[in-house]
Amino acid sequence: MQLFLEILKSILYGVIEGITEWLPISSTGHMILAEQVLQFQFSEEFMAMFRVVIQLGAILAVVVLYFGKLWPFCADNGRDSGVTKHLRWPVVWMWFKIIVACLPAAVLGLLLDDWLDAHLYNSICVAIMLIVYGVAFILIERRPRVPSTTKLSRISYKQALLVGAWQVLAMIPGTSRSGATILGGMLCGMSRPCASQFTFFLAIPIMAGASGLKLVKFLAESNTFTAAEVTVLAVGCLVAFLVSIAAIRFLMDYVKKHTFTVFGWYRIVLGIVVLAIWAIQSFILKAPAA
Repeated sequence: MQLFLEILKSILYGVIEGITEWLPISSTGHMILAEQVLQFQFSEEFMAMFRVVIQLGAILAVVVLYFGKLWPFCADNGRDSGVTKHLRWPVVWMWFKIIVACLPAAVLGLLLDDWLDAHLYNSICVAIMLIVYGVAFILIERRPRVPSTTKLSRISYKQALLVGAWQVLAMIPGTSRSGATILGGMLCGMSRPCASQFTFFLAIPIMAGASGLKLVKFLAESNTFTAAEVTVLAVGCLVAFLVSIAAIRFLMDYVKKHTFTVFGWYRIVLGIVVLAIWAIQSFILKAPAA
């Protein structure tokens, strides 16, 4: 019965991850709210790893949906020889740009991962970032602009690096990786669909690297997986994968006709809710009895 309850919690976590990872509304903010209700009966070390590694399911959704745009190799027609004859060069150049965009976050992520978890993974920081970026979305969408880049193939290395710099800001919990990179892309001239799709592709190496880092640290600290933990992690990843497919399709259809303003207001409301929960727990529930 206990394992069944933990699996149900993992399913809910997977749904939350699959939706919030791709919409610019902060998966971390929603995880904090979920953790107020759903409390796994596992160690904190496992949960710290679980919150990140569950992203692997979300990454796989991007790979499946956009495999045709991500795979850099041509089919072998039996006539051409040499490696270069079998490469789809527009896709190869796009991967170079993705790598350039990943460099800032990859370097700082290795250096600051533990410090960020220790000092910034808290309700106040998450709530502030939710509100700040919510306001940013609203203000940017109100400013008239004509995108200069509407196709992935037209993204420059300079734009890729600028988006990568914005992605560094997403290391602060509550910012939203997709939110920060979409904002960065729009500010440097990309259209909403172009910035959103580049954000999806950029997530593959970043999220895979973050998940791998957490997994290595978990095992390096002499932790081992129980059968229940493996089951819960596998279920969470599977659900995150299935829900992510729906969330990505929804967002790409949505941004073709709508702005991100509604997400901005949603972030502001969510930030206020997180602050309210923190205040209640800190000043009311913990207040000494009269």
